[in-house]
Amino acid sequence: MKLRPVAAAAAAALVALLPAACSKRETPVEFGDRTQTLQLGNLTEPTDLDPQIINSQQDFNIVIALLEGLAQYDPKTCLPVPAVAERWEVSADNLTWTFHLRDTARWSNGDPVTAHDFVYAYQRGLSPGLAAEYAYMLFALKNGEAYYEGKVKDFAEVGAKAADDHTLVLQLGHPVPYLPKLVCHSMWYPVHRATIEKFGKIDQRGTLWTRPGNYVGNGPFVLAEWKPNQIIRVTKSPTYWNRDHIRLNAVNFYPIEDNTTEEAMFRTGQLHITSTMPIEKIAVYKHDPKLAGYLSQYTMLATYFFRFNVTKPPLDDVRVRRALAYAINRREMVDRVTLGGQLPAGHLTPPDTGGFTATANVPSDPARARQLLADAGYPGGAKFPHLELLYNTNEGHRKIAEALQQMWRRELGISITLVNQEAKVQSDTMRQGNYQIARYAWIGDYLDPSTFLDIMTGDSGNNQTGWKNAEYDRLIAAAGQTGDEATRFKCYQQCEQILADECPIAPLYFYTRNNLHLPDVKGWYGNLLDLHPFTDVYLEAPAAR
Repeated sequence: MKLRPVAAAAAAALVALLPAACSKRETPVEFGDRTQTLQLGNLTEPTDLDPQIINSQQDFNIVIALLEGLAQYDPKTCLPVPAVAERWEVSADNLTWTFHLRDTARWSNGDPVTAHDFVYAYQRGLSPGLAAEYAYMLFALKNGEAYYEGKVKDFAEVGAKAADDHTLVLQLGHPVPYLPKLVCHSMWYPVHRATIEKFGKIDQRGTLWTRPGNYVGNGPFVLAEWKPNQIIRVTKSPTYWNRDHIRLNAVNFYPIEDNTTEEAMFRTGQLHITSTMPIEKIAVYKHDPKLAGYLSQYTMLATYFFRFNVTKPPLDDVRVRRALAYAINRREMVDRVTLGGQLPAGHLTPPDTGGFTATANVPSDPARARQLLADAGYPGGAKFPHLELLYNTNEGHRKIAEALQQMWRRELGISITLVNQEAKVQSDTMRQGNYQIARYAWIGDYLDPSTFLDIMTGDSGNNQTGWKNAEYDRLIAAAGQTGDEATRFKCYQQCEQILADECPIAPLYFYTRNNLHLPDVKGWYGNLLDLHPFTDVYLEAPAAR
């Protein structure tokens, strides 16, 4: 959710797509309606298109078109529906799941999709050399974590087996009643072994297999074009098992970081849907009867927060982290800065996530924050060391960072320097631990609190704060060992309290998605995960615009 300015290049790419024979007056949206080509703002240049490597929603927006897992998200409810697997069943002890694959599923090169492709993908995802941020998702498999840690050497001992070409059997190390939700995630997607190994080793990152002409996927679309920082174009796959159901012929993804430019491109007929919109334009669209129909607002299962790198002094002192977290006026931030209907957040997991609502709370308490800072040896901010706040390039993030900078100066008497980087650079910076404070956000991958709380375990590739807590890890493990919801939720309440006490992160708000959406786009629904499979999407030009 970060990037450098690329709007001009993206706009040029839009114009270049129009055929010379078309009228000069035809907009990209009109061209799209005529040819079933969706023009989509996607906020950032993807970090990758490798399903076991990607780490942002914007990456997944593209990969969901190119690959398909055992199950897929329902576009309205985000609950799992059959995809490559036409059905599945689970044993009485909830430890053995059997997925029956469609014999009509094909890779884009015509090869059949088999259970062996899934097993190979899981071996790849659990290979330590790949350093997949989401590797922990596969720890649900029997011996999955042990293989990742090198305690088990032979992958045959991991609970993923191809009983035959079209039967995948997953043996779990503990009950995971929400496994069908889990396998909708790209970490569980298959990969084409011959393609992976043609361009590198099983655990090699960043090879050329994800480039146009090389990419072999099994999704409803194929990768036709990738011009970095300009456009990614996917076209309808002729080999997809349900191709006759697909009505779109193409989707064009544009990495447009500047939301003012993106809104202007929407107004001038260059985009069907934007990724976001300028904060100051939300009220304009909302209260103008002519514009209100274009504004899309819905609750998202997502949390905006700040990371503290606890390996960097003085952030290794919990009193300093709590002081910084307590000094944030979250209500002021959402009422005066973000302006999009967001909810102030005092904990990591959004309310009512799969029936779970955290009781822990990181309060807004400036007086307590000042006392904590004084206790840490910095009364009134005196002699407080220089710190930097890193955020990815985006106008909204900049405004939030500036407001936070002012709050900390006002309440604590400290000065923080703001640093922005493009999306890929910021992602690498955080992964390497080369930051002090960083803006971040987490969007749920499925409808369960584990999708949030699992990211803060000591071995999670998505933690990236340097913070580890043995009791927290024990509670997460205990929650994973039971299928009893009450027991799981009790563990999760304790985890949220540990996060609130130790403040490796400072929650800011729970998301509301605000973007622009033409009524031409059918089959696209606002949902909690803000994920939109393209299998049911199509375009229908209005009688008059």
